[in-house]
Amino acid sequence: MSAASIVLVLNSGSSSLKFQLLDPTDGAVRARGIVERIGQERASAKIAAGDDEHRWEGAAADHVAAMGVVQELLTQVGLSLTDGSVRAVGHRVVQGGSRFSEATPIDDAVRDAIRELGELAPLHNYAAVDGIDAARALLPQVPHVAVFDTAFFTDLPAAAHTYAIDREVAAEHAIRRYGAHGTSHRFVSEATAQLLAAQGRDVSDLRQIVLHLGNGASASAVRGGRPVDTSMGLTPLEGLVMGTRSGDIDPSVYVHLSRRAGMSPDEVDQLLNKRSGMLGLCGMSDFRDVSEAIAAGDEAATLAMEVYIHRLRKYLGAYTFVLGGLDALTFTAGIGENDDEVRERLLTGLEDLGIVLDREANARRSGEARIISAPESRVVVLVVPTNEELAIARQAVEVIGA
Repeated sequence: MSAASIVLVLNSGSSSLKFQLLDPTDGAVRARGIVERIGQERASAKIAAGDDEHRWEGAAADHVAAMGVVQELLTQVGLSLTDGSVRAVGHRVVQGGSRFSEATPIDDAVRDAIRELGELAPLHNYAAVDGIDAARALLPQVPHVAVFDTAFFTDLPAAAHTYAIDREVAAEHAIRRYGAHGTSHRFVSEATAQLLAAQGRDVSDLRQIVLHLGNGASASAVRGGRPVDTSMGLTPLEGLVMGTRSGDIDPSVYVHLSRRAGMSPDEVDQLLNKRSGMLGLCGMSDFRDVSEAIAAGDEAATLAMEVYIHRLRKYLGAYTFVLGGLDALTFTAGIGENDDEVRERLLTGLEDLGIVLDREANARRSGEARIISAPESRVVVLVVPTNEELAIARQAVEVIGA
C-alpha cells in the first residue's frame, strides 16, 4: 500500500467524529474508529487497525480536541496524520443544496457555504463544519474535500425535484427535492453496472432501482448512470418507512397535532424523526428484534413489517414506471445487505412482473456483491455492499488530482 495514496475520511456528528484511514486504489483500510460524546463530561473513543484495537476515555470539549484524540489513537497503532502520508481529507457533508453538484475542494468560501446550507440540514451541516474546522486546523497543508450526500441528485429532472407549491415561495426558501444517501446510491449503481457489464450485458441505458435500506432508508431510480428520481426530499424524512422516521406522511399531520395536541413544530419534528417509523409502530427499530418478535406472534411487529414492505412495494412499482421498465434491482446498506427475510417478503409474488428470486442464493450470507435472482428472472436482483468511505476517498483523490 502506497503511503502517498492514503486518505482520511471524516464523518462529523454533533457529538461524534467517525474516521477511517484508507487507500482509495484498493479500498484497504489502515484504521477506523469513532470519538463519541464530544462536549460532554466524559468522552470515549475506539480505534481498530487490523487486529490491533484500543479504547480511550477522557475530556474532548469540541471537535478540535476530538481530532487530537484521533491523532493520539492512530499513534497507538503505529500511524500518524502529520507525517506527510495523508494525501487528502474527505469530509462527508449531508446537504450541498443546488450549489454543489460534485465533490469540492474546501476553502473558506466553501466552508461558509456549507454552514449557510445548515438551514436545510441543521442536524448535519453545522456538525460537518465543526469537523472541517478541526481537521483543517490539524492538517492545514493537506487538501480537504467536501463530498455531498445530495450531489448525486442535484441534476434530477425538474419534474422529479419540483414540489407542487407556490413557485415563488419555493424559490425564496430553496424548497425542492434534494435527496440523501447520494454517495451510496452513486457507488452502488456504478458497481451494479460494472458487475453486469463484466457479464457481457449492455449497460449503456441500464434501468435500475437501488434500495438503500438501513436505519435510514432511501430508494433511487437510475437510468444510464444518471438518477431520475429518489425518495428522500427536502430533508431525509420523506420516503420509505425507516428505523425512527415516518417517511411519507400527510403534511396536515403537523397542523392536526398542533391544533389537537398542542404540539410545537419542534415537538412534531422530533415525533416524526425520532419516535416514528418501526420504533413508533412496534417499539423496535432493530430488524433482528422485529423478526424475533414476529416469530413470537407479536401483532404490532407483524403490522410494522407489513407497513414497511407495503411502502417499499409502492416505490418499487412507481420507479419501474418512471424508468419505463426495470433491468436491475439492487439492495444495499445494513438491512438491504444482511436481512434476507426482508428481501424475500418484498419480492415474493412478483414473478408476473419479471422478478423471480433464487431463495437459496438470497439466504446465502456473503460480504461480496452477488446476484440473488433466478436465471429465468427478467429483472436481475443483486446485493451490492455499499462503501461510502471508499467512495468519499476516491472522489477526494479525483478532485485534487484534477
